[in-house]
Amino acid sequence: MTKIEEYMKVALAEAEKAKAIGEVPIGAIVVHNDRIVGRGHNLRETSQDATSHAEVLAIQAACRAIGSWRLEECDIYVTLEPCPMCSGALILARMRTVYYGAADVKAGTAGTLMNLLTDERFNHQCEVHAGVLEEECGQILTDFFRAIRLRQKEAKRIRRLSEQIEKGAIE
Repeated sequence: MTKIEEYMKVALAEAEKAKAIGEVPIGAIVVHNDRIVGRGHNLRETSQDATSHAEVLAIQAACRAIGSWRLEECDIYVTLEPCPMCSGALILARMRTVYYGAADVKAGTAGTLMNLLTDERFNHQCEVHAGVLEEECGQILTDFFRAIRLRQKEAKRIRRLSEQIEKGAIE
C-alpha cells in the first residue's frame, strides 16, 4: 500500500465516524510534512450547519494546528470529490494537493462537473489526484444510501399496514 493510500484509509476512518452518527460518510484529513494536522468528517445534520463538510472541518483544524490560514505545504485527502464550497475553501487555504476517492457526479468540482481547483483564473491552483481507493470510498456511500432507502421503504410499508388496520381492512 502506498503512502497516499494509507492516508486515504485514515480519511475513510473519518468517514466511518460520520456514518456511526448517521451523517453522510465523508471524511478528510490534512497532511503537513508527513504529519496529520487536521481531521474532519461530515457534521451537517449534527450541527445543523450547511458548511460542516469534512473538508472545511479538516481545513479549520489544520489552520489551528499550523497557526496560519495558509496551507501551502499541505495536502488534503478526502473520500468524495469536493463540492463548490469545499473547492473554494481549498483554493483560499492555498492547499497544495487534493487527493480524492470517489467522483461526485452531482456536485464534484475537482474534475467531474467542472474543475475549480485548477482554474487559472483564480490566484491559486491545487494539484488534483482523483480515484484514490475509489471503490472503497464509493462503497461506503453506496451502502449508506442503500440502507436509508431500505429503512424508508420499510417505514412506508409499516405506515400502509397501520392505515389498513385503522380502516378495518386488516385485523
